[in-house]
Amino acid sequence: MKIYQVVKALVSTSRIPEMDYKPLQIVQDKPGGSPMVAVDPIGCKPGDWVLCVGSSAARDATGIKGYPSDLTIVGIIDNWPEQKDGNSSS
Repeated sequence: MKIYQVVKALVSTSRIPEMDYKPLQIVQDKPGGSPMVAVDPIGCKPGDWVLCVGSSAARDATGIKGYPSDLTIVGIIDNWPEQKDGNSSS
């Protein structure tokens, strides 16, 4: 699993039927990092820190075995305490 922050929703007007119209989110691992697209089966909002899985685990996490996903959000982080030096713990 990896930690990402939700940046904003991604709207796609044309999808293949297997995608089942699940929401898509743009996520980043750090501010200014490379944006990635994640499937959002749990309902996140911009600013949420989330746990994501990739590869075959991403497809399984959508609930549809043949789902075409490389990154799926599986949880929202409710609390992420700061370390004493000011950096976030991971």
